[in-house]
Amino acid sequence: MAEEKIEAKTEAAAEPQVEATPAPEPFVGDIVTPDLKFVNEIMTGGGESLKKCYQCATCSVVCNLTPEDNPFPRKEMIHAQWGLKDKLFSNPDIWLCHQCGDCTAYCPRGAKPGEVLNAVRKLSIEHYAAPSFLGKMVGKPGSLVPLLAVPAVIFGIILAFLGHLNLDAIRNEAGKIAYSSLIKSYYIDGVFVPIFLFAVVSLAIGILRYWKDMKQATGAVPQGSILSAIGETIGEILTHRRFEQCNITKDRKLAHMLVLFSFAGLAITTAWAVLYLYGYEIMHAMGKTPYSWLLGPSPYPLTDPMKILANLSALGLLIGIVLVINNRLKNQEKAGKGGYYDWLLIYIIFAVMASGILAELVRLADIAVLAYAIYFVHLIVVFFLFAYAPFSKMAHMLYRATAMVFAKATNRDVELK
Repeated sequence: MAEEKIEAKTEAAAEPQVEATPAPEPFVGDIVTPDLKFVNEIMTGGGESLKKCYQCATCSVVCNLTPEDNPFPRKEMIHAQWGLKDKLFSNPDIWLCHQCGDCTAYCPRGAKPGEVLNAVRKLSIEHYAAPSFLGKMVGKPGSLVPLLAVPAVIFGIILAFLGHLNLDAIRNEAGKIAYSSLIKSYYIDGVFVPIFLFAVVSLAIGILRYWKDMKQATGAVPQGSILSAIGETIGEILTHRRFEQCNITKDRKLAHMLVLFSFAGLAITTAWAVLYLYGYEIMHAMGKTPYSWLLGPSPYPLTDPMKILANLSALGLLIGIVLVINNRLKNQEKAGKGGYYDWLLIYIIFAVMASGILAELVRLADIAVLAYAIYFVHLIVVFFLFAYAPFSKMAHMLYRATAMVFAKATNRDVELK
């Protein structure tokens, strides 16, 4: 027995000795602390299907807009599930998504990634909004009445100050209904010019914050010309080329282009009307005879080129927004219907269009009380559209354009087919 033990020891000693490998140091990575409040905000903001995602990556595979090196929306879905809002807000990919609905349609779990990213974009706007409380208010249904009450009170006070609360008695010198007789342009411009400047400054602050965060989060440095990237981005927006990459909601292109170019036409007619009015009054104040084409205060004849452009733009906006609504309802099962935040902008644009068209039709029908009441509503919804633009889905265009410029400048963007 003793000899066997000795032989065993000898054999063991003859075997090559392998030094024991020390145990590896424990890996210390990022400590992930789920932000459950943020997760709940995503789910209540339209991404209620978030928890269904099990990271199969089907969404990234079917998306035609996702770049190969930085595919989305798979990584955004897991960041959303963990409530990693800093990784989401500073991410250009949440805006490169155009909510085609392809990922939602093909998701085997019904997780609706497009709807989730849409909810994240809403919260991103709230995050960068200045002032932040308006960003939160615009996204809440309970704040709609107070937000509408602001312009209603402002224009109501102006009417009371002018003594124009008796709508049936207000006519111009020719005895016709004239909205310039109800509220002079000076008062309207005195409200809308500061509101416009406020919206521009607010949007600029939000966009600059977002750009700074994208640079810090990605570590990417623009390689090419920013101006060149801006030019390419504007070209893609005007042609809506990215909508052509969508499969499920490809027909959105026409509707969105009609809305975009109709707004452009209405903006031109507004500037045209300002030239008519103030050009006339400036020349009159200088003691000069105004040029014949400077028509002065409204109303303007239906045959005037400015009026023709205005009415064609209004018609285009009517067709465009009806198509937007129809596409939303038609594709809701595959692409998602959208929440309050999405429909708020649609309804406001519809209200701007409807009140503008009705104000003209009722004026031509010579029904003073109804015409002035509709015009009053028109002023309220136009105020709402532009004053709250930095906090509503209308801001999407600029945030998305910023992300597109960044992606192009840092070679992160996908090549369109």
